[in-house]
Amino acid sequence: MASLGSVLLALAFLAAVTAGVVALVWRRDERKLVLSRRIVYLFAALVTACVAIIEIEFLADNFSFKIVQEHSSLETPTFYKVAAMWSSQEGSLLLWALVLAIFSSAALFFTRNKLRQLVPWATGVMMGIAAFFTGLMLFAPGVDPFAKLNPAPSDGIGLNPLLQHPSMMIHPPMLYSGYVALTIPFAFAIGALVTRRVDAEWIRATRKFALIAWTFLGFGLLLGARWSYTELGWGGYWAWDPVENAALMPWLLCTAFLHSIMVQEKRGMLKVWNATLVVASFSMALLGTFLVRSGVLQSIHAFGDSTVGPYILGLIGVVVLGSTALIISRLDELRTPKRIDSLISREAVFLVNNLLLVGLTLVIAWGTFFPLISELFTGSKSSLAAPWFDRYTTPLAILLVLFTGIGPLLAWRRVSWSTARRAFRVPLAAMAIVTVALALFTDAGNKPWALALFAFATFAIVGIGQEFWNGAAGRKRLTGEPMGKALAGIVGRNRRRYGGYIVHVGVAVLLIGIAASSSFQTNRNVELKPGESTVIDGRKVTYVRPTAEVDGLRLSIGAVLRVVEGGKEFTVEPMRNYYRPTGREGVGGIVDYFDGEADSEIGLKAGFGHDFWTANQPNIVGLQRKAKTAEEGFEKCIEAVPGTPKSCKDVRALMIAARANPALQDDALAQIERLQELTAKQIAASYVKEGAPTQFKVIINPLVTWMWIGGLIALAGALIAIWPSRGRRKGALVRTETDALKEAKYREIRDAELDHAAGKLSDEDYALLDAELRKEAVEMLDELERAQNGGGAKVGAEANGHHNGDGNGADPVAELEKVERS
Repeated sequence: MASLGSVLLALAFLAAVTAGVVALVWRRDERKLVLSRRIVYLFAALVTACVAIIEIEFLADNFSFKIVQEHSSLETPTFYKVAAMWSSQEGSLLLWALVLAIFSSAALFFTRNKLRQLVPWATGVMMGIAAFFTGLMLFAPGVDPFAKLNPAPSDGIGLNPLLQHPSMMIHPPMLYSGYVALTIPFAFAIGALVTRRVDAEWIRATRKFALIAWTFLGFGLLLGARWSYTELGWGGYWAWDPVENAALMPWLLCTAFLHSIMVQEKRGMLKVWNATLVVASFSMALLGTFLVRSGVLQSIHAFGDSTVGPYILGLIGVVVLGSTALIISRLDELRTPKRIDSLISREAVFLVNNLLLVGLTLVIAWGTFFPLISELFTGSKSSLAAPWFDRYTTPLAILLVLFTGIGPLLAWRRVSWSTARRAFRVPLAAMAIVTVALALFTDAGNKPWALALFAFATFAIVGIGQEFWNGAAGRKRLTGEPMGKALAGIVGRNRRRYGGYIVHVGVAVLLIGIAASSSFQTNRNVELKPGESTVIDGRKVTYVRPTAEVDGLRLSIGAVLRVVEGGKEFTVEPMRNYYRPTGREGVGGIVDYFDGEADSEIGLKAGFGHDFWTANQPNIVGLQRKAKTAEEGFEKCIEAVPGTPKSCKDVRALMIAARANPALQDDALAQIERLQELTAKQIAASYVKEGAPTQFKVIINPLVTWMWIGGLIALAGALIAIWPSRGRRKGALVRTETDALKEAKYREIRDAELDHAAGKLSDEDYALLDAELRKEAVEMLDELERAQNGGGAKVGAEANGHHNGDGNGADPVAELEKVERS
């Protein structure tokens, strides 16, 4: 199977190279483009087969595969065997190639009848990146997923216990999917720049991939935070670790990109900015991949010794320098004479949001790479700790929440002061009430940053709730539908807008959880003996008794804590696990229980108001001393020295027999392991009986549950925004570019009509905006008709029968509506 896998991987590399070359060299030949697209599908099939082979070998415990031996064992649970592939460096590269194959195939399928000039270049970029990663597995040292071991070991080293957590096994694929999905908008952006087609068509074709990337990255970050909170035993969910930051930065830039592309779609502005953002987002995704594999910065998430870091750094250099040169060479095409009409408009707020998001990214990047910067100038590495990041990111994040609430309240292009005052009245009143109440009746008055975030989050949530209400009321006035049906109607007809609003609510709720848990947290370290109690933040905590569990793989020391809180009682049972190293030949010793990895099982009582979180850190010095003494006694036992029990003599006899008869070796080893486990259980039982004092870390985290709830709300909003409309689900996924342009303009006109009905636009503002939009629609229809006629003489609006604003001719909206309904 290893030989077959190597052949398939080599064929996948050749398929990627061939698809890219065919698409670029014969980019004007329609049949060759179809061929290149089918080769991309073949590439996806070949990489999928490679992944299937690796997964089969993991499930079969085939330790002749180096990747299986190093990341699995006979004792590894089946679920984690399936997921162990991407815990390895070579497996994660194979996962990258698989996800890229899937997204590339999907992108080319959905654009098979569109963007005829861009697709060849986009195919070349996507397949170039695919060839790079498959080439790494083939030619770079130490990352061949099909490398063999000879002779094959009887067992594997096993998966790191810290990674044996459900969210952690989903977390890496989510982040990889987010990283890789950014390849698609990047590739089409390069195609648009090369062909000088820098309008919004490439954005419309790849917008969903950018949103998918944002969703995967966000969900991956949330899962990683949950893993940290429940598994690592330090009590936090975000440590500003370099690899954590490397995943956060492309998410922030992708957030900015998703907002700014709406300005380009609606107004034809920010073309340079959008091209720069998509390049920066993809470059940051590659940077995250580099940091995990380079070892240049210390991180719990990084692989060990890596050989591929320099190659990925080279790819980043090519992407950044090549894209920058291309953008500079296309500045004349990217510049636009259009400007923001008013500072009181949605596009103006989007621009401010973009600046805040990019500012956050720059601050995080400076803090992340400061060790390298300091080493460059001083010769020694100096790191910036979490307080530095908190100090400079907090104000930017608070301002971001404020403008997240302002944006949805404003219409595009212009809003009168009177309309703005009316839109802001209720959110401002709610913000004022919450601010005064929190300042007077809680400790928030002593935490100005937290109070500001609570106030602005209230403004944002109430403002978005008002948007849903006004939108439904406006649709009800237009259609006469009941309120509930009108609400469902506005969401269904404009999933992008209202899904985005739900995302805004989720982010605001998430930040409330972060602000409350970080600003008002109670964190205590206490040492207790069994039966002793202490009071922490008004809660009586009693150490009831220690617990101990032993099996062939681990020794676990736990504790039962009884907590009395507000007249109610509950128990939590934190545990510290000590693992024996796996993958060794023969039988280890009793002291091996303390030579391997260790992890924590958190004692957690979660609630909407607060979490009670605790971890134990037992004093194992006595246990280690007893294990060493027992190990010495066990050695004498198996040597059957005079005075040892009969069981020792039986084991000795079995070992001698096994030397003469290899068939008895497994029985002899199993007997020794049973005796060792029994001895370890006796040592653990002595720990329970002695009742030694234990260190406990106890944390009261206010409102932290709302951080997870906010993340799930944001995920739901993103899924609503991604979900295709009913017409698309019925088969209209592939449409012409002309249809897409008409639909976009129609939606813009209808959005203005709904904003007017919802009270977001005054009668005067709406009349001006509607006239502008209809004029633009006429010009667009004329231009499309000239293009369809082969660029003939200019056809005026009157000659085409289009409405030209004087009441004569057909309404252009009716023609656009036909496309939107198709």
